[in-house]
Amino acid sequence: MRSRRNSGVRLDYFHSLLERTIFKNQNPVTGLYFSNTESNDAWVRDNVYAIMAVWALSMSYRKQADLDEDRAKAYNLEQDVVRSMRALLTSMIKQVAKVEKFKHTQSLEDSLHAKYSSVTGHTCVGDKEWGHLQVDATSLYLLMLSQMTASGLQIVFTLDEVDFIQNLVFYIENAYRIPDYGIWERGDKTNHGQPELNASSIGMAKAAMEAVNELDLFCARGGAASVIHIKSDKVAQCQAILHSMLPRESSSKEIDAGLLSVIGFPAFAVDDENILNYTRDTIVSKLQGQYGCKRFLRDGYKTVKEHEQVTIHEKDPARMYYEPAELKIFENIECEWPLFYVYLMLDGIFTGNKEKTSEYFDAIDELMVYLPDGSKVMPELYYVPEEKVELEYRSPSSQVRKAGGRIPHLWSQALYIIAMLLKENHVTTGELDPLNRRQVTEAKPDLVIQVAVLAEDTVVQEVLKSHDIFVQTVAEASPIFIYPARVLIHIFKHLGENKKMKLSGNVCGETGVLSTSMLYTLHGKILAFVPQFLDHHQFYLALDNDLLADLMKNDVAFLRNNWKELGRPTVTITVTHGMIENESIQKSILSNIRKFQTGYINGVQIHMDKIGNLISTSCIKRLTFLESEHASDASLAQALAKHCIHSSYDPVWQALVLGQSSSQNLKSNYPQPSLPAVVALDTPESGTSTPQSASSHDSSRRLHGIISRTRSIDIESGLPTQTRRRLPSSPLDRPTTDSQGIPSIEIAFGELKDSVHTKFSTPKHTNHLPTVTGLGSSFERTLQKARSFCVGQADSGLPGGLFPLSPLSPSSTGSSDRHFVLPEESTDSTGMIRKVASWMDTTELMDLYAGQEDEELVSQLRACTTLSEQADIVHYLFEKNGLDWNTHINKESEVTVRNLMTELYYKSAKHRTWSLVRHAAGILQKRVEHLAQSVTDLLVRQKQVSVGLPPEPRERIILAPLPPNELEELIYESCGEDRSGAVLTQELIIYLSLFIRTEPHLFTQMFRLRVGLIMQVMTSELARAMNCDADDAYEQLVTLSPCELKELLHHILSGREFGVTITSTKSSHGSTLMNRRPTIICAPKEEVSAGLTLKRQLTRSRRKSLTRQPTTIQDLVEQEVTEDRVGLWLRRRRVDGSLNRAPADFYAKVWKILEVCPGIQIARRFLSQSMTREMTSNEFKFALEVENALNTVPEPEYRQLMVETLMVIACVVENAWIPGFGQVIDVAQLVNAANNLFLGDQAAYDGDALQCCASTDPGFQRPHPLSCQGTAGICEHFYDSAPSGCYGTMVYMTKASLQILNVAQMFEGQDRVDCRPS
Repeated sequence: MRSRRNSGVRLDYFHSLLERTIFKNQNPVTGLYFSNTESNDAWVRDNVYAIMAVWALSMSYRKQADLDEDRAKAYNLEQDVVRSMRALLTSMIKQVAKVEKFKHTQSLEDSLHAKYSSVTGHTCVGDKEWGHLQVDATSLYLLMLSQMTASGLQIVFTLDEVDFIQNLVFYIENAYRIPDYGIWERGDKTNHGQPELNASSIGMAKAAMEAVNELDLFCARGGAASVIHIKSDKVAQCQAILHSMLPRESSSKEIDAGLLSVIGFPAFAVDDENILNYTRDTIVSKLQGQYGCKRFLRDGYKTVKEHEQVTIHEKDPARMYYEPAELKIFENIECEWPLFYVYLMLDGIFTGNKEKTSEYFDAIDELMVYLPDGSKVMPELYYVPEEKVELEYRSPSSQVRKAGGRIPHLWSQALYIIAMLLKENHVTTGELDPLNRRQVTEAKPDLVIQVAVLAEDTVVQEVLKSHDIFVQTVAEASPIFIYPARVLIHIFKHLGENKKMKLSGNVCGETGVLSTSMLYTLHGKILAFVPQFLDHHQFYLALDNDLLADLMKNDVAFLRNNWKELGRPTVTITVTHGMIENESIQKSILSNIRKFQTGYINGVQIHMDKIGNLISTSCIKRLTFLESEHASDASLAQALAKHCIHSSYDPVWQALVLGQSSSQNLKSNYPQPSLPAVVALDTPESGTSTPQSASSHDSSRRLHGIISRTRSIDIESGLPTQTRRRLPSSPLDRPTTDSQGIPSIEIAFGELKDSVHTKFSTPKHTNHLPTVTGLGSSFERTLQKARSFCVGQADSGLPGGLFPLSPLSPSSTGSSDRHFVLPEESTDSTGMIRKVASWMDTTELMDLYAGQEDEELVSQLRACTTLSEQADIVHYLFEKNGLDWNTHINKESEVTVRNLMTELYYKSAKHRTWSLVRHAAGILQKRVEHLAQSVTDLLVRQKQVSVGLPPEPRERIILAPLPPNELEELIYESCGEDRSGAVLTQELIIYLSLFIRTEPHLFTQMFRLRVGLIMQVMTSELARAMNCDADDAYEQLVTLSPCELKELLHHILSGREFGVTITSTKSSHGSTLMNRRPTIICAPKEEVSAGLTLKRQLTRSRRKSLTRQPTTIQDLVEQEVTEDRVGLWLRRRRVDGSLNRAPADFYAKVWKILEVCPGIQIARRFLSQSMTREMTSNEFKFALEVENALNTVPEPEYRQLMVETLMVIACVVENAWIPGFGQVIDVAQLVNAANNLFLGDQAAYDGDALQCCASTDPGFQRPHPLSCQGTAGICEHFYDSAPSGCYGTMVYMTKASLQILNVAQMFEGQDRVDCRPS
């Protein structure tokens, strides 16, 4: 008889241990494992880990078998793995209807069950009797299915099962936005059944999708139909959200030891080594104890206090949840789980850290429990005995704990066996991870992005040739077929389809740049797809070439950071007629193409070539799921033929705007224009009417810009009195940073007035307006309300009222145009001031045109040749008759106001008259594509979103993802009659979503994005930059192109300096008409630095510089800079208050304040000390509670003073000046007291506040409202004071706190206390 090697003996020991601890819990019929002898319930998660241990042992026997008996054991263990994995698969397939329904609803009731009967494999509890939605459990199953299949085990047997697995991928792919019950099945840590967005679920889903991608479930015996496909864009979404959340687990758990399974074995989901290490270190520092790790802070599970609290509850003695205030009693006595020592040991093994492996192995060995048969097993947890609880409270980690829970614990025991097999080298890390997920953090080679530029047709090709850019046309790209991104969406709808199982396949209606940057093969043909942002079927955003160019650069940067496929990404860009302006390629598009030719754009390496030359190095995917049963799908073939790119334009755009139609069928399907061609955008300024309309109505009743929105913004009332008449014009008068780290942008704004909402029905695409060939003067008159400035002119000979906008020189702005201030009011030939129609409400509008018959207006419309008059008439008809009124403008077919408004929308988009585009879009209630996805992108990154203007209920807060239709309705309701505002709100949400994906640091310490207030800030900044009033500033905001609106938003979020200039450009598509509108320009860094250096050099007092007459150039510069500083801190506080920004660690500091006082009063909200008993200091829920309290303060500058006051009190608490406050801290009282102290010093030292709120007269009574227009009873000069310095706001706040909170009495025997904050 042969002797056994020592390794064989050890394997027999582990096999015996497996028999006594894991196999004994297995049902012999189904193969499922029950967790304890008291129940037959088989948890999916526990079963997968148990199967993993069996799988690891089977591979150990397979590799080191000495005898036939060993090989038999290996085979038996492998088949046991297959049986158990198939048992779980069968149990889930029995709920196939739930999988299908969940793809559409993502409802808790439609989720797969988390546990099944180990006897029958059926469900064991009802849909609502357990927290079944546990995305991490389903993802763990898919992950290990992939690993085991890659190791050579065939677990899936039929194509029906393959389709089900594909649909399981759809089930988990949206994990980044699905709140679930998490790894502990509890959801919120109070165990009230409230699901949360959990980082552990997102990470496991990401790992599962990456593992199963392109995997053949039939192993070597498979084919095209047995391959699983995933969308890389979904993986990138999960990764982005996971990185943004870590090390936090959820809203109620600031850290969770369960994340060890995500950052290490088995998921290896985090590829950023810094985030990985930080998460691990946080877990060790906050959760590790002597007996393992706590699951999370204040975890009451199986503590003696949990049992005590449950039994004493009078109303519900059988309750399973905690009252919020009870969580504090679990602090420092949470149970410690040896399970997490095993995870940390595995982490040491996979990273090759022998010291760490040995450390945790020794710790685990001491925690093992011996069963009566002598087996060493892992207990579930260690708890503090009841008699030692008080001692543990006093001195944490000082008492001896007892083993409790399930012994052995199935999950822990399985991982322990795996860890020991790895430690003793019976199995290697590569065998347990055949997909090499453990190498996720290894450095990857530099990525080269391939770009193929194609011309729409030969006309565009010739235009590109004139710029020495030689490209193919779309037709010349054959045999590669070019399609828009929407076709790829249609193709993937067939993925996972199974009529027998009633599975509809992929229901996702979106695709990203990662998917469109791959080439695809189908039946031997190669398909390429243009990025979705180039799709002209989308919202009008796709018609702004500057925005398209910007999105190109963003997508390239996104590819560099997120590409993980084999092969290079290939971006296919089609240059269309819409990108031609004035018989040349639009400048931004042309600039991008030239950068592509150089090989670099924004630091990303580019290889531009003909698309045929890029095939060999491209990432190519086979659409295998269409090569089997769908190969003869006629509908798919028709869709491919229909959408193959000949023109990227919407057919409605072609018919209405370009007057083109590629076929007779197009002419019959889409209505043709019904009105004559437009030769101007507005009526002449002289007051004489055009020949076509001279006889139709009196010149006094001519329609001028009625389509402009009714004004609802008033920011001037909130501006400082010193700057209300003359707003600081220079964008360089603001420092980029300050000693307190407060952002540099200072923006004043006021409140939006109430508005009334009017509902309209959903529009349809049609075309009946004449072709537009001019912009006209109505659009220009809009600009005449704003002051433009001459750039580069400083002499005193300028016409009256002309002032320089900024020190930006023509060379710095890239333009040699000279821009002058226009008159404040535009007058007609009679000298009468024309009333801008945007001031009119509906009543004034109806009065203005009362008496005119509809037929007369329609007749005018037939002859009208200016865009503004067409818009005015159509808008009036809409206000009077509604969208569905038949105008009878075309006797051959019905033409409704909706048809005309749609045509107006397209034609104004052609000429880039963005104010008209937005207004028409608002009336037609158009919705931005992927609006709901954009809101979700913000929400899943733990940012609440509000639309409309405060206060509630007008301001609507979005706390959870909404369906597109509900979201659209909510936005239009919150904006009321401000239709342009509703469209701007959608635009801003799109841009905020883009920024939070590409530049998440812009949103640091911002928990609620208040879109209405952000719009006010943008208006306020334009008002200051253009030195105009709020209404004109808003008009300019609406006229900004989408790209410029995006840039302005970025400037405000980031604090970058910018200026505004008025530019005159030709309209698009070869028109000779001039379009004048404001343009956002960025200030060069050297000029910003020069301006800041000059300010630092000017040290004279402000009062002295204002009173002394300037005599020299130096005096003039000094005086101007000093004047420009007026309002700086007020604006800074206003913008920070509007953006809801807070200092670093602000919320944790407020938590510490609450610990030592009964409560904090913030305006109408009271924060009770009991909140600290429920929530921990870094808990996201606590930050939201504080944020909600601060949001009840309507004045943003007053809100920021409250934030500063709380920071001062936090300094008192952190320095332990006093043990605690015996009173409620009323923040408003402290701010008012600080203001009074400030006014006292102003009176004593002859300060500026003597002009308004301060006085040396003891009987002086401050007027109400304050003459300086300070809000909330606070002097405007106090708002405009710097936080630091001898007379800074924080000094006065410190003094007020010492007086009101009786802090001074703690300094016994000290007559003076230094109140300067450090």
